[in-house]
This record gives sequence, C-alpha cells and structure tokens, in this order.
Amino acid sequence: MESRIQIVAIVVTAGLFGLVFELVRRRRLMERYALLWMFSSAILLALAVWRGLLEKISSAVGIYYPPSALFVIAFGFILVMLLHFSLSTSRLADQNKVLAQKLGLLQQQVDELAAEQRAHRAQSETLERASTR
Repeated sequence: MESRIQIVAIVVTAGLFGLVFELVRRRRLMERYALLWMFSSAILLALAVWRGLLEKISSAVGIYYPPSALFVIAFGFILVMLLHFSLSTSRLADQNKVLAQKLGLLQQQVDELAAEQRAHRAQSETLERASTR
C-alpha cells in the first residue's frame, strides 16, 4: 500500500475513532452504539497501520489492490451497522406503537373520569337547588 494512502487511511480512521469518543463524552451517542463504531474504527485503523495483514487478507480474498480490501472491509462494517440500526429502529417502532396504545387507553380513562366528575357536579348542583327552594 502506498504511504500516502496509508496515511490518509490512518488519519480518517483515527479521526472517526476520536469523533465517536467525543460524541460519547458529550452524551450525544449512546455507549451501546459507540462500541460498534469504536470496534469498527479500531479494526480499520489496525489494518491501515499493519500493511502485511491487509496484504494477506486482500490476496486471500483475491483482491489485487490492498487499499481496495480496506474499502471492502469498511463496506462490510457499514452493512453490519445498517442491520443493527434497522433492528433497533424496528424495536423502537414496536415500542412506540405499544406506548401510543397505552396512552390512548389512559386518555380514555381520563375522559371517562372527567365525564363522571361533571355528572356528579351537575347532580350535586341540582340537589342543592332543590334543597334551597
């Protein structure tokens, strides 16, 4: 791998690692998601630094140009992350549906209690008027 490409790969993956760490520190990214990002960037950083390993992997897979193997591996990590986020989104959508249904039931109960309270007030006002006559 050319040294320029290696330097760019190291800078980009180290920058990604630092960005993820900073987002966790600022509480903008949850730890469970940060672990996936940090693991991915650490693997990519190791492959960018360790030329021999990337060359072995690329030749084993049949990729002629080792930096292309780095992009293939990065693409694989992105696919895994997309699957993970799709699962999380599906789970959150299901939870959101359940919460909306529970909220609807609670709103119905509040409306029924308010109607009962209005009926009791009207009844007590009617009794007060009748007793004062």
